[in-house]
Amino acid sequence: MRGRALPACVPVSETRPEHSPLTRVVDQAVDEAVEERVDDAVDERVGEVLQQADSSAQDADQARAVAQQAQAGAEQAELGAREAGASAVTAASLVAPPDDPVLETAVRRIEAHVDDDNPFGRPGRPLAPRSPFRVAFSAALGVAVAYGLVRALISVQSVLVLLLTAAFLAIGLNPAVEALERRGLRRPLAVAAVLSAVLLFFVGFGFAVVPPIVEQAQAFVQAAPDYVRRLQDNGRIASLDERFGLLQRAQDLVADPERIGLGAAGGVLGVGRAVFGFFASTLVVFIVTLYFLANLPSIKAQAYRLVPRSRRARVGLLTDEILTRVGGYVAGAVSIASLNAGLTYCLLTVLGIDYAVALAMLVFLTGLVPLIGATIGAAILTAVAMFSSVQDGIIIAVWFVVYQQLENYLLYPRIMQRSVDVSPAATVVAVLIGGALLGVLGALLAIPIAAAVQLVLAEVVAPRQDAA
Repeated sequence: MRGRALPACVPVSETRPEHSPLTRVVDQAVDEAVEERVDDAVDERVGEVLQQADSSAQDADQARAVAQQAQAGAEQAELGAREAGASAVTAASLVAPPDDPVLETAVRRIEAHVDDDNPFGRPGRPLAPRSPFRVAFSAALGVAVAYGLVRALISVQSVLVLLLTAAFLAIGLNPAVEALERRGLRRPLAVAAVLSAVLLFFVGFGFAVVPPIVEQAQAFVQAAPDYVRRLQDNGRIASLDERFGLLQRAQDLVADPERIGLGAAGGVLGVGRAVFGFFASTLVVFIVTLYFLANLPSIKAQAYRLVPRSRRARVGLLTDEILTRVGGYVAGAVSIASLNAGLTYCLLTVLGIDYAVALAMLVFLTGLVPLIGATIGAAILTAVAMFSSVQDGIIIAVWFVVYQQLENYLLYPRIMQRSVDVSPAATVVAVLIGGALLGVLGALLAIPIAAAVQLVLAEVVAPRQDAA
């Protein structure tokens, strides 16, 4: 056998002692016979192995030839099937008109190559990924979907503003609720207590502001004719009256109450609609805030489940920090506005100006608006004090100028630095952009949103840029 060394044949003469010449002759003959037999056996085995290898090669060639013949037969069968299908379609179109529904179905089945594996025909080749039709259709569909989403957002803009307001209030009031929970109060009772306090504040504000407004409006209507007569004594007003007749028209209008009532009817209806819409929006915001505040932990848990499991813990920590900063901002703004309102009430009481409670509440509400809120409140109070006396107006104006300097450079930075940690430049830019987008609500949301963006940039974007 090839590949294996055969044992060397040991001559018989070497194993036995040399005795005689006859013995050597016999031993030599035996050795030759053994070597001949071994060579014959080796040659015979090698021939058998070579014959088997040649037979295997011939079988492989035959199998390859059979496979090639089978493939050629399959191609010929497929070509024949296609020719037969085309002939069948041609024959069917010649036998009957093409509008025959039965024949049309049969023709479609033949053209589609219907079989057991494909009951509705063989699928055609797919469109190329960069086909002009496919690219154009995908782009047009994307533009249509984006346009529909924008139109839907514009349609529900008022609802989204209410939901955003409710969410902001819920996040801002959540620290107070959690503080009551830490004192042993259950969350539903804590939510009820916080919202009741907020509702009582606005009810008290309404009772403090509405009666003075009604009373002063009635006094203005009664004193309107006297105001017109006083204006006639002014030389410049009298000259304008001679040219345009303004005072005469005003006097005629004041002297005819029915005319006033008919002219103000449309305004009253418009005011009525505005008041009704305001109370309806306030009710919606209150109900949604109640829902958000009561279910805030479950809402956060459901939102966190939308994040991949590997990033859920980090996203949860960042979100909790953002919510904490929003709550801290609300608490800080309320603290600053409350301090301003309290000091204003004390000043108005000392000066003896009427409606001190209502004016102090007005200062509180305007003080919640960043940057310009305190200035607006100061301007309103100065104008009101001017009607009482010029001296009171000057005192209040000087007081607000001094107080705003202390608030802007001492109180506000210290309180907001601990709660939201936003740079002054970012605060100004955020308030300007927020006010331009959503008005007062945008100005209120600007600083916490800026704090959230600053946190994300510091914790997510900056590390990636450093590692790049």
